Amino acid sequence: MVGRMLSTFSNRDVIEWTRWEDATMTNFTTRMMIAATTIMVAAGVASAQSLKAEIPFSFRAGNKMMAAGSYQITKLQSGAPLFRFANANSGYRIILLPRAASDAEKTWENVGKPVLRFECGGTTCALAGLWTGLGNPQYDFSRPKLGMEGPVSVATIALRPDRAD
Repeated sequence: MVGRMLSTFSNRDVIEWTRWEDATMTNFTTRMMIAATTIMVAAGVASAQSLKAEIPFSFRAGNKMMAAGSYQITKLQSGAPLFRFANANSGYRIILLPRAASDAEKTWENVGKPVLRFECGGTTCALAGLWTGLGNPQYDFSRPKLGMEGPVSVATIALRPDRAD
């Protein structure tokens, strides 16, 4: 049946149809690639937004001591959750990999604002957790054992969107 249908068309008609079909597929493919690229760029920009924190005390993050100051916290795009902490004053940066993710504390979810959690013992504070907001888990970071210098307390610092983005 296909042979009979094709016999009604000349070779020139078949070649023209093929060219038109190729042109249509090329245009469609090009438009889809542009649309996909636009969506990926928009998603990348949205997900690369940073948070800012004013931390009034020095603290340990990972195995590094960080000075008090203004920090930009950015979740990096990778397979695992990685966070870059950048001191706005000194430019010093560190990248941290959380050791675990868990449900956010209920009080944080009720307020709905992102926070950093520190554990402090005596004069030493260590970054213990980060919550980036509703719909996200709380990330816990490795920290040294505190309490040798006195009782351990918890300090939370509110995060806000960084206007530099």
